[in-house]
Amino acid sequence: MHPGYTIGSVYLHRDPIDFRKQINGLAALVQGELELSPFMDAVFVFTNRGRTSLKVLY
Repeated sequence: MHPGYTIGSVYLHRDPIDFRKQINGLAALVQGELELSPFMDAVFVFTNRGRTSLKVLY
């Protein structure tokens, strides 16, 4: 992210995900489950089962 860049929205995926998913798998989740475009001006946040780690799609 660049300094001074504004983020339109932050979306939190409530269900835990398999952390072996890469960028393509996360983008597919955004399109399929959240019914949003992964290319929009937003940040998508995912957690693991224990809620000890985050993955962010930006």
